Amino acid sequence: MSDVAAIQNLVQKQKALKQEIAKIIVGQEEVVNQVVLSIFSGGHALLVGVPGLAKTLLVNTISQALGLGFKRIQFTPDLMPSDILGSEILDENRQFKFIKGPIFSNIILADEINRTPPKTQAALLEAMQEKAVTIAGHHHKLELPYFVLATQNPIEQEGTYPLPEAQLDRFMFAIKLDYPSFAEEVQVVKNTTADLSVTVNPLFTAQEITDFQHLIRRIPVADNVIEYAVTLVNKTRPGNALSNDYIKTYLDWGAGPRASQNLILAAKANAALTGKYSPDIEDVQAVATGILRHRIIKNYKADAEGITEEMIIKKLF
Repeated sequence: MSDVAAIQNLVQKQKALKQEIAKIIVGQEEVVNQVVLSIFSGGHALLVGVPGLAKTLLVNTISQALGLGFKRIQFTPDLMPSDILGSEILDENRQFKFIKGPIFSNIILADEINRTPPKTQAALLEAMQEKAVTIAGHHHKLELPYFVLATQNPIEQEGTYPLPEAQLDRFMFAIKLDYPSFAEEVQVVKNTTADLSVTVNPLFTAQEITDFQHLIRRIPVADNVIEYAVTLVNKTRPGNALSNDYIKTYLDWGAGPRASQNLILAAKANAALTGKYSPDIEDVQAVATGILRHRIIKNYKADAEGITEEMIIKKLF
C-alpha cells in the first residue's frame, strides 16, 4: 500500500475509532483527539484533572477500541519499583524465574503518578524512554506499541511527590480535563444510571498501530514549518533573543529541544489524521498548547496575576 493510500486508510479508521470511543465517553472530543494523536505519534500523555472526570474509563475505552492490552497501576506512597517492573523468584527447581510486572502491556494507566516516591516514578520513566526495563542485570524489551497514560490530580497536593521537570519532559502531551458541559453531564447521568451494556469493538491490531506510527514519521515536512516550530519553542526561553518582554516577565524557564521534536511529530500526526499529506503551520499551532503546557515554568509574578500557561502560549502565536 502506498503512503497516500495508507493515510486515507488512517483517516477512515480514526473516524471509526472516535465513534467507538463515543459509545462510552460523552464529549471530551479535544481530550480524545490529543490521546489519539500521542498514540499515533508514539508518545506518552499526562492527563491532569480533578477526580471523577472518567480518566480511567477513557483510557480503558481507548485501549479496547485499539485492540491493545491494558493494565492499570494505582500509584501509592508505598509502591516499590518491583511492584511495577516485576521481580525474580526462586521456582521449585531452585532456579531464578522472572515474574513480569504490570508494566508489560501495550497501554499502561499510571493512576495518580504524583502519589508515589521519586524512586518508583523513575522506574516507570525508564520504561517510557527506553521501551525496555533492566531487572537483576537482564534486559527485557517491552511489547510495541507501548504507551503510558499518567493521571495527576491538580488538587490535594499534601503528601504528593510532584514530577520533576526532567520527568515531565518525557510526556509528549499534558492534557487538561475539564468538567463536562450541562448537556453532556445530563447525558452521562442518563447513560450510567440505566441498565445498558455497551460493547466497544477492537478496530486495530498492534502491528497496524506500529505501521501507522512509522507512516507518520515518513511524512515530509517543509523547512519553514520546522523553523516555525523551533522559533515557537525558542520564544519560550526568557534568555533567548527571540523572546519578548511578556515572556521575560512571566516565565522562569522555557521548553527544551524535545518540545521542538514533539511539535513536529504531533503536527505530522494531526495532518495525517485530517487527511493532509504534509503538516503546515496551523497543524503546529493546533498541537502547541498540549505540548508546551508542562514544559514552561511560570514565575511568582505570573501566579500572582493569575496568568495561565495557556495564556502565555497564545501570546507566542
